[in-house]
Amino acid sequence: MAAPNYEIYALKYAGPFTRPASMMVWFQDMDKTVQTDYFIFVIRGGGETVVVDCGVRPDLAAERQLAGYVNPAEVLKRIGVDAGKVKHLVVTHVHFDHVSGIRLFPKADIYIQEKEFRFWFKDPIAKRAPFLHVSDLGANQYLKKLEGSKRLHRIAGDKKILPGIELVLAPGHTPGMQAVVVNTARGKAVVGSDVAHFFVSYRNDIPSAIITDMRAWMKTYDKLRAKASAIELMFPGHDPAMLKDFPRVAEDVVRLV
Repeated sequence: MAAPNYEIYALKYAGPFTRPASMMVWFQDMDKTVQTDYFIFVIRGGGETVVVDCGVRPDLAAERQLAGYVNPAEVLKRIGVDAGKVKHLVVTHVHFDHVSGIRLFPKADIYIQEKEFRFWFKDPIAKRAPFLHVSDLGANQYLKKLEGSKRLHRIAGDKKILPGIELVLAPGHTPGMQAVVVNTARGKAVVGSDVAHFFVSYRNDIPSAIITDMRAWMKTYDKLRAKASAIELMFPGHDPAMLKDFPRVAEDVVRLV
């Protein structure tokens, strides 16, 4: 049986934020700033709904004073998704803006790369200042407590989790970053999260400045370009252009494919 053709949605839950351009695209336009947004993603088709990343929990959003913040569970409701009933949740990497809202999905099976899990919860380097700065310790503690449970799926490399949906090890931004390759009506698309913060990184081969392994990141770009049917089907994690260039289906929600 052929794999379903899925639709992919980008849902903004916070922003805009002003950032140095050289932070979003490594060493580029060092005297400029850019706007960036925080997103989660939804993949729908074949009777399945997969949420990619968790957003930020409300109390941490208040603590960090996130501009334009809306509880990710409320944003999901705009397209009829109940966070409390979601069955499949992909954690692309363990940075606060991608994992903090994990408690919003109490019934979901959680998919994370084994390499990412082992780094954040087994490697003492993850307790050093640069990594603590991008962490939500509360979410990390919750995720670690799931070790050994049936809900937590620690993925070793590339693996299909549903027909037409493949998790792909994509290190560079973090040691065990993963992307999602999705079968769509337009071909294979990549929900890349922070493999690229902006579309321009895929086009120009220059990632962001938040790097653990640049050599691995370059190999990841080669790997994901080979997986995608077209570079236009490779979607970044934080680019406000998604809200401007794709069909709007609800407030701060667009259909990418």
